[in-house]
Amino acid sequence: MFHLKVPPSPKMAASEEFLPPRLPELFETSRQLLDQVEAATEPTGSQTVQDKVFKGLDLLGKAAEMLTQLDLFSQNEDLEEIASTDLKYLMVPAFQGALTMKQVNPSKRLDHLQRAQEHFINYLTQCQSYHVAEFQLPEIRNNSGENNTANSSMACSNLVAMASERQAKIERYRQKKEVENRLSALKSAVESGQADDDCVREYYLLHIRRWIGISLEEMESIDQEMRILRKKDSSEEASTSNSSLQERPPLKPFILTRNATQAKVFGAGYPSLATMTVNDWYEQHQKYGVLPDQGIAKTPADFQRATQEDDKEQDVEEEDENTLHRARQWDDWKDTHPRGYGNRQNMG
Repeated sequence: MFHLKVPPSPKMAASEEFLPPRLPELFETSRQLLDQVEAATEPTGSQTVQDKVFKGLDLLGKAAEMLTQLDLFSQNEDLEEIASTDLKYLMVPAFQGALTMKQVNPSKRLDHLQRAQEHFINYLTQCQSYHVAEFQLPEIRNNSGENNTANSSMACSNLVAMASERQAKIERYRQKKEVENRLSALKSAVESGQADDDCVREYYLLHIRRWIGISLEEMESIDQEMRILRKKDSSEEASTSNSSLQERPPLKPFILTRNATQAKVFGAGYPSLATMTVNDWYEQHQKYGVLPDQGIAKTPADFQRATQEDDKEQDVEEEDENTLHRARQWDDWKDTHPRGYGNRQNMG
């Protein structure tokens, strides 16, 4: 009995080509892209690396939506209830955080850091709810306004916290080396498909614990970088506000003269322009606060009073010059005419 093999119709083949990628394909492709980005010898800001970053984030976003639709993980279940092949999907938020950190747009750096922080917190919270490993969730600090008034007890507690943090880093480093050594031993068996379910489960749990350590380190780096960026932004805003001074009104044009006589002469020809000497103009405006660097000018009445006083001073100066001129003429006359000259009454 012969069986005829019917080839698939062109319509069925076309529909299979446009099927969306499945969850395993999305995860594996994005994982490979992340490995390529981390192992790249080119600068992170190069177009080749950034294309991989954007593509990986797009695939991971689709994978996260698919996980939400499938409701694959629930806070009401234990870690043992998750299938061994599904454990790897717990790392999707960690991959999203790692690729988000690789974006290099300076104008959006703070937004990228906040988004990466959310991904890492999501991953660490999920791992803690499943009791994958024993660790403490990092505190999210409000770096926008820090209070620097610390007393001695706070300084002492900070020293204790720094010591405990150092011990935690040392312990994480030791665990990281153990996890990496165990992963290298299981990698070939799992990827070749020869490992049993227990080996596969251990392999993915080790990967999850490895990314817990990476996420904690990235959270510390994010916290430090965000504080630096916010301090930089606040200092730039302060400098901008200080440099934005009020626009000063333009000065009216005037004629430069050497003395009052020239001012009168030029003023007769140009009545619309100022007719005072430079020194008079500066002293008058400086005295009554109308210079550009002396703030707001006085009232018009004060300015008019100042002008009248300056006119009086100018008249006094002219009288003094006339008196001095007459005294000098009298001294010169006495030098050429002896005492008693012209007195005809005492003639002998």
